[in-house]
Amino acid sequence: MAGRGSRLRPHTLTIPKPLIPVAGKPIVHRLVEDIAGVLNQKIDEVAFIIHESFGEKVEEDLIAIAQKLGARGTIYYQNEALGTGHAIMCAKDSLSGPAVIAYADTLIRADFDLDTTADSVIWVKQVDQPEAFGVVNLNDNGEIIELVEKPKEFVSDLAVIGIYYFKDIAVLKNELQSVLDNNIIHGGEYQINDGIKQMMAKGMKFVPGQVDEWMDCGNKNVTVETNTRMLGFLHNDGENLVSADVKLENATIIPPCSIAEDVVLINTTVGPNVSLGKGCHVIDSTIKNSLIQTHAHIKNANLDNAMIGNHVNFDGNFTSISIGDYSVLE
Repeated sequence: MAGRGSRLRPHTLTIPKPLIPVAGKPIVHRLVEDIAGVLNQKIDEVAFIIHESFGEKVEEDLIAIAQKLGARGTIYYQNEALGTGHAIMCAKDSLSGPAVIAYADTLIRADFDLDTTADSVIWVKQVDQPEAFGVVNLNDNGEIIELVEKPKEFVSDLAVIGIYYFKDIAVLKNELQSVLDNNIIHGGEYQINDGIKQMMAKGMKFVPGQVDEWMDCGNKNVTVETNTRMLGFLHNDGENLVSADVKLENATIIPPCSIAEDVVLINTTVGPNVSLGKGCHVIDSTIKNSLIQTHAHIKNANLDNAMIGNHVNFDGNFTSISIGDYSVLE
């Protein structure tokens, strides 16, 4: 499920948050690949639930993500923000058989064996401040018996991260239809948790799947931090992140960095922890711990913890500027 979002403005004014690249690849692309790696089974379909205002180009990009996994891509629309349960039901024509549901503004690193005998697996991450999250309550057999939202007293330190496996998604579909029919609303929205709770009440087996890393992409600072962490993971995995056609003139790249094709670096130091998108030109600058999207032209800049969008012209010695809505210079 993918939204445009407001916490990551101005970057999400022209591109949905899940398509913003992290470590050289869109968030949703990385998420789908990571989920596929844990499932370790053939994926027949990837259904994307979006707002129809995203446009044809975005839809084509999402379909391509599914096709790269050998799956069929399907687009559904949720044009009113009526909650996670409502969003899932917008894709009701695809809700049958085993399925994973994921919110597309988070990234994970996980290596666990999916328990396909359970009715559902809820993916969780151990956290230091469980009172700030929705958490799962386990019984002595390690099965989930309760979902508790932001517990004031300690229940567990396993936070729900927004990725779920269902052995038969049609069961959840039926319960969510009941939620909609009976107008069960929390916080003004129809929630997936109400469908899950009805499944639990019928004795269905829920188990946790614990991820090693859970990285948020909710706002600028955490997205830059996630870019840094992902670059580190990929570098340690031995993945080559620098395009072979990068043009260097008196320039240095300090790894880990993701440098796309058609990038030009002149009198510049880039890194560590920098992503530069396709077609970027950087002159007389130093950039570290930053995420720069495509076709940006940057000169005379000293950037740290920066996030710059597509087709941006930035001169660190600027005297004449044009800055759009929601932009931030700090």
